[in-house]
Amino acid sequence: MSQGKLLGERRFAFFFWTQFFGAFNDNLFKNALIIYFTLSPPRDVPLGRDLLVNVASGMLVLPFFLFSATAGQLAEKLEKSKLIRLTKVIEVCLMLAAGLAFYAGSGLLLLAILFLLGAQAALFGPVKFAVLPQLLKEEELVGGNGLIEMGTYVAILGGMMLGGTLIAIPGWGRPAVSVAVVLVAVAGYLASRGVPLVPSAVPDLRIRWNFPAETVRVIGYTHERRAVFLSVLGNSWFWFFGALFLAQLPGFVEDVVHGTPAVVTLLLVVFSLGVGVGSLLCERLSGRRVELGLVPFGSIGMTLFALDLFLATQWHTRSLAELGPLEVLRAPSSWRWLFDLAMIGLFGGFYSVPLNAIIQHRSDPEKRSRIIAGNNILNSLFMVAAAGVGILCLGPLHFSIPQVFLVAAIGNALVALYIYTLLPEFLMRFIVWMLMHTIYRLRVVHEERLPEEGAALLVCNHISFVDALILAAASRRPIRFVMYYKIFAIPVLSFVFRTAKAIPIAGRKEDLALMEKAFVDIEQALREGELVCIFPEGALTSDGEIHEFRPGVERILEKSPVPVIPLALRGLWGSWFSRRGGVAMVKRPRRFWSHIELVVGETLSADVADAPRLESEVRALRGDWA
Repeated sequence: MSQGKLLGERRFAFFFWTQFFGAFNDNLFKNALIIYFTLSPPRDVPLGRDLLVNVASGMLVLPFFLFSATAGQLAEKLEKSKLIRLTKVIEVCLMLAAGLAFYAGSGLLLLAILFLLGAQAALFGPVKFAVLPQLLKEEELVGGNGLIEMGTYVAILGGMMLGGTLIAIPGWGRPAVSVAVVLVAVAGYLASRGVPLVPSAVPDLRIRWNFPAETVRVIGYTHERRAVFLSVLGNSWFWFFGALFLAQLPGFVEDVVHGTPAVVTLLLVVFSLGVGVGSLLCERLSGRRVELGLVPFGSIGMTLFALDLFLATQWHTRSLAELGPLEVLRAPSSWRWLFDLAMIGLFGGFYSVPLNAIIQHRSDPEKRSRIIAGNNILNSLFMVAAAGVGILCLGPLHFSIPQVFLVAAIGNALVALYIYTLLPEFLMRFIVWMLMHTIYRLRVVHEERLPEEGAALLVCNHISFVDALILAAASRRPIRFVMYYKIFAIPVLSFVFRTAKAIPIAGRKEDLALMEKAFVDIEQALREGELVCIFPEGALTSDGEIHEFRPGVERILEKSPVPVIPLALRGLWGSWFSRRGGVAMVKRPRRFWSHIELVVGETLSADVADAPRLESEVRALRGDWA
């Protein structure tokens, strides 16, 4: 189902609006409170204005350290729609209390409510993302996460703008905010009533209330699967990067742009729209699957545009007169850094949405909520660290705000390289993704015939040096490829093949030991329930025709009688990676973004899948289009 249609589905739509209203209300109340403290510091809180504002900001972050571990356990143990409704009831009660606190003008009570609102958000956090894999199909997970990410940023922006507008109404600011937060909380509760039942993952889980010990435990759960932990680390870095960037916007507007406070809102709109568009595009760019390749693409874009934002400000002429939003938009010198900010948001969406989907998809279902709780804790730690880095750069180091942007760009590049070195699968998928979005347009015919689980042997014709990459792009599951050892050793492609755990094989006369090891590895992979793909022709075609299938496939099936799925690649003959018209990858490229197809045949049982039968099946699937 497409992204847009999800919003019309009850199983997702009610949850989406529950999350939207929650994020909207948090930011409406927080921004109204900060502006209230700035304009009229309460007498019952003996703190300076700036310190009071920072304390208020910290009140929303602190509960994530204190309560996320317990929240993760509750989300694992309880039926999730019931827990969601409970958090919305708590929100309504807190907003009613907030109205009374605003009426009384009590700063202490408002800070206490802000802390409790943070606790309510911490309680909702684990269930918010853990529920998506249970509400959505696997192919809907990226699209659903994109919608949630987009909705969250729109809600944050809308809440901040409405809160700032209402609290500034002369004489009626506090009553207006009081009514608004209650109405939005009630809307969130009504939306939560439509969230369908979501069964408990571990109904007999014993809740441990020792939050320091449990905090360590849930963070430990994120380490159990390497891909999940590195995705959590990458996601937390995104929050660091975003917090560091967004914290500098008021100073950037004042010191570099010389704009009014309304210009800060303009920049938040530009950034949020960028994230929203990027989040929505993820489904289309990923082919409706959890695509790791978008993560490096996103990090590259974030780095380049953050660097360009620094460079753009070096030639920006500071206005002598204070500029409003319209004046900023009219000034040609502003367009470059506004575009950079939008692109940072856009590529941030490409970066963060797949990471959230990976965490949800690859986590142990019985620990998913606690892993997401650990993710929330680490996110909070990284946000606090971002504040510390900002203070260090602007304080003792005397950096300018554009130089802080440069620090963020360099840090982003270094963290990305570190993560991709530890988990080369990100870069491997990026290379595959780039191949499918620059040189080829791939259409998969009968994709549903590829098995979702269990061992199977895939057999395919062999046209080009990138056949394995195309098959990897087409399959939702990892594939272990058996390939000629000289192709396996090609520079750059070798990195991809090794990362995908391809199995090199040689002819009997070339390297008997390597050949025998390949058959042992194939048997082991099939025994472990993996997909294994072989190219039974034994070599790339030299004339575009399918050559005779060798009997090695029969030896494999004799030891491992698994289902066999014939595949046919079409449209690759004549590409730069094929041997048509000269040596592959040496001749001049003739075309880009060409249309190719992978046709998936009916599954055959091992007892009828001999080499001649499989050759006949693949020929029929390919037809006349080489």
